[in-house]
Amino acid sequence: MIDISFTAAARPEDGNGLSAVLLCHGAEFAQGAVFRQHDEALGGALSRAVSLRDFSGKAGQTLSLTAPSAAVAQFHLLGCAPADDEPQSVGTAARSAGGEAVKLLKASGVEAQDAALLLEAGQAPLAAEIALGAQLGSYRFDRYRTVSSRTPALQALHVVLPDAGQLAEARAGWKELEGLGRSVFLTRDLVNEPANVLFPEEFAQRIKELESLGLEVEVLDRARMEELGFGALLGVAQGSEKPPFTVIMRHRGAAGTDSAPLAFIGKGVTFDSGGISIKPAAGMDEMKMDMGGAAAVVGVMSALARRKAPVNAVGVVGLVENMVSGAAQRPGDIVKSHSGQTIEVLNTDAEGRLVLADLLSYTRQTFEPALMVNLATLTGAIVVALGSDHAGLFSNDDQLASALAQAGEESGETLWRMPMGASYNRRIDSDIADMKNIGGRPGSSILAAEFLKRFVGDTPWAHLDIAGTAWAEQASAITPKGASGFGVRLLDRFVRLHQERTSRH
Repeated sequence: MIDISFTAAARPEDGNGLSAVLLCHGAEFAQGAVFRQHDEALGGALSRAVSLRDFSGKAGQTLSLTAPSAAVAQFHLLGCAPADDEPQSVGTAARSAGGEAVKLLKASGVEAQDAALLLEAGQAPLAAEIALGAQLGSYRFDRYRTVSSRTPALQALHVVLPDAGQLAEARAGWKELEGLGRSVFLTRDLVNEPANVLFPEEFAQRIKELESLGLEVEVLDRARMEELGFGALLGVAQGSEKPPFTVIMRHRGAAGTDSAPLAFIGKGVTFDSGGISIKPAAGMDEMKMDMGGAAAVVGVMSALARRKAPVNAVGVVGLVENMVSGAAQRPGDIVKSHSGQTIEVLNTDAEGRLVLADLLSYTRQTFEPALMVNLATLTGAIVVALGSDHAGLFSNDDQLASALAQAGEESGETLWRMPMGASYNRRIDSDIADMKNIGGRPGSSILAAEFLKRFVGDTPWAHLDIAGTAWAEQASAITPKGASGFGVRLLDRFVRLHQERTSRH
């Protein structure tokens, strides 16, 4: 992970092989004190290059000078002003700028050099968010490469503020956000791991390691889940040689109170073959990421523990493999869930909702939470509907849905609320059981949400279908190709905005 530090008032002549990036927000960048200072020190090289290249500070524009002085190896200008038709929150724009800066530095080959990210005075209040973007943009998953990557790793980055009086605020902000970045990396690592490495038992063991952060971790094995009546989850797991587990994480941050916890629940199918309703071969390799919801819950609990968030929270994840074998669940089987409700399994590839059914019911009964939010790579239909720009949001509570949507806008992990209703719910009624696990292709992501709703009772609840957002087919400024870590920043922001504030009053 990149090492980020904060310094003040660095001058070009102080550099020793320095590579620097100056963030330029629109055409007014040329009037900035930092730009003028460095331009003067470099003999006007920056202003001449700006004029020749017609650089205006728009997002996506870069201007690079190689060896403009004996002390400076490279000097880059990076345009960060978003286009008018692409509105962004201030925080999202700041994180994107930090990520783009790291991308530019990595492309220029700065492995053994000092790298600096220069901020003007107006950008200093966002220094921690810019640093978070830089950290997220530096992520790489190359532990299985036996030949080193051609792209050098950026080891350290100095975020340079123009005034030493701004350092304390920036460092305090970074102290809060650095653990969030580490938690996103944890989630990305889990999702990127191949299924032969990260099977349910290994996943459970990695969660146990988070006890070092102060989380309480309890692991339920197959025998315990049988005692509890987890018939839906265990039905999914029965075709695999790998035993299933449910893992419970508790963060007790609301000192001296018995306030009801926030509950985050995740689908953790470490590999999904589809079972007997087997998936097509094309793209099945990506089904190692079908535990993205559980990985996000682990990341959220890590983030809360790292910053000692003043809330009570519980994270519950169900870890299973959905495999094909002589013992596998069959289409047409009927299982009894933890809630006592029976389910006719018409399609064994609609397995995530079966896992979540038991987890939701168990969490509601055991912890009596103030609210429940579940995350799951649940349906291909949500990808068709929303692509990779938004996750689907389904909820039985308007206030909760609104709070999550706001957190999504501010974190940059955006949600789009989808409809629900009795007319959809009736379509999953079964002729021979309480319900069936599919109800046809039209509106199938909504039907999956209606299925889950039958297990939450009157607890405020939201379901986030992250099938289109947990895995990035293309890299962005702060998200590499592969696991995105979606949900960690969203829910951390949700807790900050709507729960910590309440807990203090």
